[in-house]
Amino acid sequence: MPSSTDEKHGVPAGYVSNSDSVQTSNADSDGYGSTEDHIFKDPAVASHWISVYEAATYENRHRFDPEFQWTAAEEKKLLRKIDFRIMTWAWIMFCALDIHRKNINRAITDNMLPELGMNTNDFNYGQTIFLASFLAAELPSGLVSKKLGADVWIPFLMVAWSIVAGSQAFLSNRAGFYAIKALLGLLMGGFIPDIVLWLTYFYKSNELPIRLSWFWTALSTVNIVGSLLAAGILQMRGIGGWSGWQWLFILEGIITLIIGLFSWVLMPPGPCQTRNWFRGKNGWFTEREEAIMVNRLLRDDPSKGDMNNRKAVGISQLFAAVSDWEMWPLYFIGLVAYIPPAPPNTYLSYILRQLGFSTFQANLMAIPSQFLFAVNLLLVTWVSNKANERAIISSLSNIWMLPWLIALVCLPASTSPWVRYALLTGLLSYPYCHAILVGWNAKNSNAVRTRAISAALYNMTVQSGNIIASNIYRDDDQPLYNRGNRVLVAITAFNIVVFYAVKAFYIWRNRLRERKWNALTPQEQQDYVLNTKDEGPKRLDFRFAH
Repeated sequence: MPSSTDEKHGVPAGYVSNSDSVQTSNADSDGYGSTEDHIFKDPAVASHWISVYEAATYENRHRFDPEFQWTAAEEKKLLRKIDFRIMTWAWIMFCALDIHRKNINRAITDNMLPELGMNTNDFNYGQTIFLASFLAAELPSGLVSKKLGADVWIPFLMVAWSIVAGSQAFLSNRAGFYAIKALLGLLMGGFIPDIVLWLTYFYKSNELPIRLSWFWTALSTVNIVGSLLAAGILQMRGIGGWSGWQWLFILEGIITLIIGLFSWVLMPPGPCQTRNWFRGKNGWFTEREEAIMVNRLLRDDPSKGDMNNRKAVGISQLFAAVSDWEMWPLYFIGLVAYIPPAPPNTYLSYILRQLGFSTFQANLMAIPSQFLFAVNLLLVTWVSNKANERAIISSLSNIWMLPWLIALVCLPASTSPWVRYALLTGLLSYPYCHAILVGWNAKNSNAVRTRAISAALYNMTVQSGNIIASNIYRDDDQPLYNRGNRVLVAITAFNIVVFYAVKAFYIWRNRLRERKWNALTPQEQQDYVLNTKDEGPKRLDFRFAH
């Protein structure tokens, strides 16, 4: 087997990725279209993977063909179709999740806390309960989703959380608030890792980050649209004897319930499983399109066919994935990277209310930062994809936030509210690196079973970081939260160092593996590829992305 390293993808040429292979007449310079130079060109390797796919009862194995050819034009047209059919609805479903995660931030601008006999510390405790439940649900939910299928489990969760979220309209005390936050966390916790795993069934590793960047524009979209809706809905205070925040919860619950019901019929299990009564007896894709989807995915990453999408992850596989210490640096990044912007984002409208702006103004004033956030999210992910750089580009998020936080700490209390608002807007316009990091985590997982678990573990660390973040702004520190901002400055500076340390770690691991791989003879390398029991990122012929 070849011992050279694919520079773009950081893996041995001929194993994990084939995107930079020598192009033939039916492929273009971007790697679209089939090539003659791919892992399955070796009959022994092709035979090996055929047996793997048969043993795994891989649901798309009937479309696998080592000799199948297609053009770049066909693949690009198909990719646009996948974006429309798969990515668009995934984005809408994510909007349904985030509208309920963030509407509590808008509800507290409408006197929700005093009406429930609560203060901001009580609110922080409720958010901590939500995040702890969210965290606790991620791995179990991922395992259930892997067994039942994301197309079954995700719509169930969406319908359930919509009903529970709408019931917040009937809250009357702090205990009820805590109970509902716990239940919402349990129902929402598995959505993100489950949906990301589902998307890997349709996209190659180098296509996923840019799609995830569009996926995460749901955050800013929901904040913009949600702020506009809240500005109007909160004016309904007094109608039917209800407060504005009660109308907010019930109306948004109805909207997302409808999305959840449609998800039952708009989420196919996989590329070759789009036929049903709603999607049509012929499904969304022709047989040739299915063959293109399956073969392009497997030539990019053969491990995507080593497990059926309805097969559960066993205890031994779970333990192996959890104990894979070479993935831990990415989990640590997930823990710390998103702490700095979380408190200002949660309390932005509340801070503006405390500074003298009206409820209507405070909700509308959140929109500019969310628009700039979306622009920077797409830009930073595009740059990362073009430069094939993850760690350094991702560090830009914390580099961006540091001067804004320092300025907030240094401002005197007498500073104009408009100046403080401008600094908060600049801070929250940061380039969000989550799409890059999720794609990075998925790529370094290098197997379906590992990817299912690592996605959950990564998101669990993210929620752990959010729990820390939800307790940084305290009631006795309002409305300027100077003490909390000093803590955020220290964490942000630390995070910048972490990104470069993780990059150095993966460069070191790759060099060690390269030396071991090159020490093998070509015959030993081929024997390893065909017979090794190593899986996922433990494979000697795998190189970590960084």
